[in-house]
Amino acid sequence: MHPQPAPRIVLPMSLAAYSQYWRLNALTMLEYRANFALWAGFNVVYYGTAIAALWVTLHQFPSMNGWDFRQMAFLYGLWMLGAQTHFTSFSGVDQVPTLIREGSFDRFLVRPLDPLFSAITIPAQVWPDKLIIAIVIFCTATAYAGVHVDLGFVLLVPLIAVGGAFIEFGIQLAIVTASFWVIRIDTLRWLVMSLEQNFTRYPISIYTPPVRFVLTFVLPFAFMNYFPASFFSSQDGWCASALALARIAYAARRRHVARGGVRILARRTRPLSRDGKLTVRPSGAERERQIIPKRYGVTCQAFP
Repeated sequence: MHPQPAPRIVLPMSLAAYSQYWRLNALTMLEYRANFALWAGFNVVYYGTAIAALWVTLHQFPSMNGWDFRQMAFLYGLWMLGAQTHFTSFSGVDQVPTLIREGSFDRFLVRPLDPLFSAITIPAQVWPDKLIIAIVIFCTATAYAGVHVDLGFVLLVPLIAVGGAFIEFGIQLAIVTASFWVIRIDTLRWLVMSLEQNFTRYPISIYTPPVRFVLTFVLPFAFMNYFPASFFSSQDGWCASALALARIAYAARRRHVARGGVRILARRTRPLSRDGKLTVRPSGAERERQIIPKRYGVTCQAFP
């Protein structure tokens, strides 16, 4: 067993690793400038098309249960803030199922940093261009909807964005954690993503009670935009700061479930010898394999 670093050492190590993560992302994106420009242009067109589709819908139906296009543009801008904050900060969690399926997640268990932090900070082509677009759309929608902007609004909006990011992070973490048991969960992940993108564009008050229950208590996407938008529109709804705390608590609970999955994987893993080789008892489809491929200098040999 490797000795665990002292808590006062972990935080500086994590911050240093996270800064290197963004440095590698920046270098990767700048190396292929044409690809970066095309991708940024595609994002502008994609989200512009989404808003245009929303305008076409509201042009035929000027109001949806009391919500007009101005209010729904603000609703969409709030969702984008939380969703793109999550994508910019935690999108690496989507790689966990692939790492588990390929047998390469085990290397995170012998590192001094948290396994989830190590998985999130795998270098990838992540750049805050979507977050910048989200901020522009939100500011434009706020002015267009005539929302009153004061000091409280300026202080609460970042909490709402961070809270929305934690809500989405908690949901995605709950989904990828299932891969510790069922190995492949691509269909479930895409199903939840489609549900989020299609249902969060509109106020949940237009849906049936079962759908509202799912979007509030099971997959609480309504806390990302609907309740905060209702609060800013009427000033008599949920307290936005309390919503942000509820989101963080939800993400913390999902992280606790993920740690349970990591502990199960760790119990399936034990050292063979002092040279660092690991023996992993396979489960599910992995039982058919005789040898798990060598990766990153760690050999994993399956039980017969």
